[in-house]
Amino acid sequence: MKKRIVIGFALLALCAQAFGQQITRVAVIDLQKVYTTYYKDSQAVRALEEEKARVNEEIKRLSEEIKELQKRRLELLPTADAATLKAFDEELYRKAQFLSDFVKIKQADLDAKAESMTKGDAFVQMLYRTVQSISEAEGFSLVISSRDASDVGSSVIWFSPMIDITDKVIQALLGA
Repeated sequence: MKKRIVIGFALLALCAQAFGQQITRVAVIDLQKVYTTYYKDSQAVRALEEEKARVNEEIKRLSEEIKELQKRRLELLPTADAATLKAFDEELYRKAQFLSDFVKIKQADLDAKAESMTKGDAFVQMLYRTVQSISEAEGFSLVISSRDASDVGSSVIWFSPMIDITDKVIQALLGA
Protein backbone atom coordinates (compact mmCIF):
# COMPACT_ATOMS: atom_id res chain seq x y z
CA MET A 1 0.00 0.00 0.00
CA LYS A 2 2.82 2.40 0.90
CA LYS A 3 4.46 1.60 -2.43
CA ARG A 4 1.33 2.62 -4.34
CA ILE A 5 1.03 5.87 -2.44
CA VAL A 6 4.70 6.72 -3.10
CA ILE A 7 4.30 5.85 -6.80
CA GLY A 8 1.11 7.95 -6.92
CA PHE A 9 2.87 10.97 -5.42
CA ALA A 10 5.79 10.49 -7.80
CA LEU A 11 3.42 10.43 -10.79
CA LEU A 12 1.57 13.46 -9.44
CA ALA A 13 4.86 15.34 -9.07
CA LEU A 14 5.88 14.46 -12.64
CA CYS A 15 2.52 15.62 -13.99
CA ALA A 16 2.73 18.88 -12.05
CA GLN A 17 6.21 19.48 -13.40
CA ALA A 18 5.08 18.78 -16.97
CA PHE A 19 2.14 21.17 -16.69
CA GLY A 20 4.28 23.78 -14.93
CA GLN A 21 6.56 24.19 -17.93
CA GLN A 22 5.64 26.96 -20.32
CA ILE A 23 4.63 25.85 -23.77
CA THR A 24 6.12 28.08 -26.43
CA ARG A 25 3.50 29.31 -28.84
CA VAL A 26 4.56 30.64 -32.20
CA ALA A 27 2.65 33.02 -34.45
CA VAL A 28 3.29 34.15 -37.99
CA ILE A 29 2.63 37.49 -39.61
CA ASP A 30 2.49 38.44 -43.27
CA LEU A 31 4.24 41.79 -43.09
CA GLN A 32 3.80 42.39 -46.82
CA LYS A 33 0.05 42.33 -46.30
CA VAL A 34 0.38 44.83 -43.44
CA TYR A 35 2.62 47.06 -45.57
CA THR A 36 0.14 46.92 -48.44
CA THR A 37 -2.75 47.76 -46.14
CA TYR A 38 -0.82 50.74 -44.76
CA TYR A 39 0.83 51.60 -48.06
CA LYS A 40 1.47 55.29 -47.39
CA ASP A 41 2.72 54.78 -43.82
CA SER A 42 5.02 51.89 -44.75
CA GLN A 43 7.06 53.69 -47.42
CA ALA A 44 10.34 53.52 -45.46
CA VAL A 45 9.86 49.84 -44.67
CA ARG A 46 9.03 48.96 -48.25
CA ALA A 47 12.10 50.87 -49.47
CA LEU A 48 14.28 48.83 -47.10
CA GLU A 49 12.62 45.61 -48.28
CA GLU A 50 13.31 46.56 -51.89
CA GLU A 51 16.94 47.26 -51.03
CA LYS A 52 17.19 43.86 -49.34
CA ALA A 53 15.80 42.24 -52.48
CA ARG A 54 18.37 44.06 -54.65
CA VAL A 55 21.18 42.96 -52.33
CA ASN A 56 19.94 39.36 -52.45
CA GLU A 57 19.86 39.46 -56.24
CA GLU A 58 23.43 40.79 -56.35
CA ILE A 59 24.59 38.10 -53.92
CA LYS A 60 22.91 35.47 -56.08
CA ARG A 61 24.55 36.89 -59.23
CA LEU A 62 28.01 36.94 -57.64
CA SER A 63 27.54 33.39 -56.34
CA GLU A 64 26.55 32.21 -59.81
CA GLU A 65 29.71 33.81 -61.24
CA ILE A 66 31.82 31.88 -58.74
CA LYS A 67 30.01 28.63 -59.53
CA GLU A 68 30.55 29.18 -63.24
CA LEU A 69 34.28 29.77 -62.69
CA GLN A 70 34.46 26.61 -60.59
CA LYS A 71 32.82 24.62 -63.41
CA ARG A 72 35.23 26.05 -65.97
CA ARG A 73 38.17 25.22 -63.72
CA LEU A 74 36.99 21.62 -63.38
CA GLU A 75 36.65 21.35 -67.16
CA LEU A 76 40.18 22.69 -67.63
CA LEU A 77 41.70 20.57 -64.86
CA PRO A 78 42.72 17.59 -67.04
CA THR A 79 44.23 19.69 -69.83
CA ALA A 80 45.41 22.97 -68.29
CA ASP A 81 48.91 23.76 -67.14
CA ALA A 82 49.79 24.83 -63.60
CA ALA A 83 49.93 28.54 -64.46
CA THR A 84 46.40 28.51 -65.90
CA LEU A 85 45.04 26.65 -62.89
CA LYS A 86 46.84 29.04 -60.55
CA ALA A 87 45.27 32.01 -62.37
CA PHE A 88 41.82 30.41 -62.05
CA ASP A 89 42.43 29.74 -58.36
CA GLU A 90 43.50 33.33 -57.78
CA GLU A 91 40.44 34.69 -59.57
CA LEU A 92 38.17 32.32 -57.65
CA TYR A 93 39.78 33.46 -54.40
CA ARG A 94 39.38 37.16 -55.30
CA LYS A 95 35.75 36.71 -56.27
CA ALA A 96 34.98 34.65 -53.16
CA GLN A 97 36.68 37.25 -50.97
CA PHE A 98 34.78 40.04 -52.73
CA LEU A 99 31.49 38.19 -52.18
CA SER A 100 32.30 37.64 -48.52
CA ASP A 101 33.21 41.31 -48.02
CA PHE A 102 30.16 42.42 -50.01
CA VAL A 103 27.84 40.35 -47.82
CA LYS A 104 29.42 41.67 -44.61
CA ILE A 105 29.27 45.29 -45.71
CA LYS A 106 25.74 45.11 -47.10
CA GLN A 107 24.48 43.22 -44.05
CA ALA A 108 25.97 45.85 -41.75
CA ASP A 109 24.47 48.62 -43.89
CA LEU A 110 21.02 46.99 -43.93
CA ASP A 111 21.19 46.32 -40.19
CA ALA A 112 22.09 49.97 -39.53
CA LYS A 113 19.23 51.20 -41.73
CA ALA A 114 16.78 48.82 -40.05
CA GLU A 115 17.97 49.89 -36.59
CA SER A 116 17.63 53.55 -37.53
CA MET A 117 14.17 52.94 -38.92
CA THR A 118 12.96 51.07 -35.83
CA LYS A 119 14.04 53.99 -33.65
CA GLY A 120 12.86 56.81 -35.89
CA ASP A 121 9.91 55.65 -37.98
CA ALA A 122 6.56 56.11 -36.24
CA PHE A 123 4.83 53.41 -38.31
CA VAL A 124 7.50 50.79 -37.50
CA GLN A 125 7.30 51.61 -33.79
CA MET A 126 3.50 51.39 -33.86
CA LEU A 127 3.65 48.09 -35.77
CA TYR A 128 6.14 46.59 -33.29
CA ARG A 129 4.09 47.71 -30.25
CA THR A 130 0.93 46.29 -31.85
CA VAL A 131 2.59 42.94 -32.60
CA GLN A 132 3.99 42.83 -29.06
CA SER A 133 0.64 43.71 -27.50
CA ILE A 134 -1.33 41.12 -29.47
CA SER A 135 1.36 38.48 -28.91
CA GLU A 136 1.44 38.99 -25.16
CA ALA A 137 -2.36 39.10 -24.91
CA GLU A 138 -2.75 35.85 -26.85
CA GLY A 139 0.19 34.06 -25.22
CA PHE A 140 2.59 33.89 -28.15
CA SER A 141 6.28 33.73 -27.31
CA LEU A 142 7.63 34.13 -30.83
CA VAL A 143 6.37 35.87 -33.97
CA ILE A 144 8.01 35.12 -37.30
CA SER A 145 7.44 36.43 -40.79
CA SER A 146 5.40 34.10 -42.97
CA ARG A 147 7.38 35.22 -46.02
CA ASP A 148 10.57 33.64 -47.31
CA ALA A 149 13.18 33.61 -44.55
CA SER A 150 16.11 33.47 -46.95
CA ASP A 151 16.41 37.23 -47.17
CA VAL A 152 19.30 39.18 -45.74
CA GLY A 153 17.27 40.28 -42.73
CA SER A 154 15.84 38.27 -39.91
CA SER A 155 12.47 36.55 -40.07
CA VAL A 156 11.93 36.89 -36.31
CA ILE A 157 9.60 39.84 -35.77
CA TRP A 158 9.15 39.69 -32.01
CA PHE A 159 9.91 37.26 -29.22
CA SER A 160 9.14 37.04 -25.57
CA PRO A 161 12.16 37.57 -23.36
CA MET A 162 10.92 34.54 -21.40
CA ILE A 163 12.12 32.22 -24.19
CA ASP A 164 15.56 33.84 -24.48
CA ILE A 165 18.09 31.45 -22.96
CA THR A 166 21.17 33.55 -23.81
CA ASP A 167 21.99 34.44 -20.20
CA LYS A 168 21.53 30.84 -19.05
CA VAL A 169 23.90 29.61 -21.77
CA ILE A 170 26.47 32.27 -20.84
CA GLN A 171 26.21 31.35 -17.17
CA ALA A 172 26.56 27.65 -17.98
CA LEU A 173 29.62 28.35 -20.12
CA LEU A 174 31.15 30.50 -17.41
CA GLY A 175 30.57 27.72 -14.90
CA ALA A 176 32.03 25.04 -17.16
